[in-house]
Amino acid sequence: MQRIFHTPEGVRDIYNEECSRKRQLQEKIHRIFRQYGYKDIETPTFEYFEVFSREVGTIPSKDLYKFFDREGNTLVLRPDFTPSVSRACATYFSPDKETVSLCYTGNTFINNSSLRGQLRETTQMGVERIGDDSADGDAELLAMTVECLLAAGLTEFQVSVGQVEYFKSLLKEAELDGEGEERLRSLISQKNSFGVEEFVEQQKLKQGIARAFVEIPQMFGSVEVLEKARSLTNNACALNAVARLEEIYDIMKIYGYEKYISFDFGMLSKYQYYTGIIFQAYTYGTGEPIIKGGRYNDLLKHFGKPAASTGFAIVIDNLLLALDRQKINPDVEEDTEVIIYEPSERAQVIRKACQLRSQGKSVALRLKKEEQ
Repeated sequence: MQRIFHTPEGVRDIYNEECSRKRQLQEKIHRIFRQYGYKDIETPTFEYFEVFSREVGTIPSKDLYKFFDREGNTLVLRPDFTPSVSRACATYFSPDKETVSLCYTGNTFINNSSLRGQLRETTQMGVERIGDDSADGDAELLAMTVECLLAAGLTEFQVSVGQVEYFKSLLKEAELDGEGEERLRSLISQKNSFGVEEFVEQQKLKQGIARAFVEIPQMFGSVEVLEKARSLTNNACALNAVARLEEIYDIMKIYGYEKYISFDFGMLSKYQYYTGIIFQAYTYGTGEPIIKGGRYNDLLKHFGKPAASTGFAIVIDNLLLALDRQKINPDVEEDTEVIIYEPSERAQVIRKACQLRSQGKSVALRLKKEEQ
């Protein structure tokens, strides 16, 4: 009996109409990137381990696909494009002298637990804006996020914006140890207000800072949340973080996209390299975010060329799933004329096919099979 080969767990084949829809979607998104002046870049599928090490602040080492080359160097399948593009930018560009705007398309690889049921290989498209520390740069990426989702065909979605600098400023004031910080970060990310309240009581924090931490998990919603965040602290850095969000929101009004923006101070990414705003886009049909991004001003220091930076990544697989479940599946143009011919008609048919193809038409030739 002939053996049937299956794909490993967490990866899959994409073919026929689904593959065509994916290519069409990628073309639409890439057009947005180009319209905003972003230039294409390709980075290797695997890099040295140091590019994604714990010091960089990407995913935990246990979730990386690691292997060795002939010289014994530890290599990693890229789990995340941002460190790769940052390394390339530090090598080939001068973000200290001018803003570098790059866009990419490719696959990422994360060794997720099989119990989570997530794909281990996903296609991502994204942009990185390097050498720009302005609120205008942050707002541009949020505007691009909205335009990419509109171009994909979505009409109901929300871009949730957080600010890790607000949380980090309060952490510094609280003077928690590393283990305490990690515990608090986890509780807030889970929106566990009761857990946070119990934790801060155990730590015997000052009343003001304790109240702020307890409130953070529930600080999400419309622009009014910014005033709530401002009222909870006198910490200058935290107040500057709120002011930054207010400025970004005002710029989004100029774009006309403020209705898609909400705020969430309890959004704390697992990627430790974020330093300012972070954001995630959600829609119906998938519980996972379809776009993730934020500011990472310290990451390029790791590659020897400090530069303020911001970017986002679209998880194409999640976006396709959402489109499918919302029944937003634009017809893929598959007007292919199939010509079946006898060997004696070969010359005539090939010439006809060449003529039609020169006119931009799609023609598939099939030699007639002999009857058994």
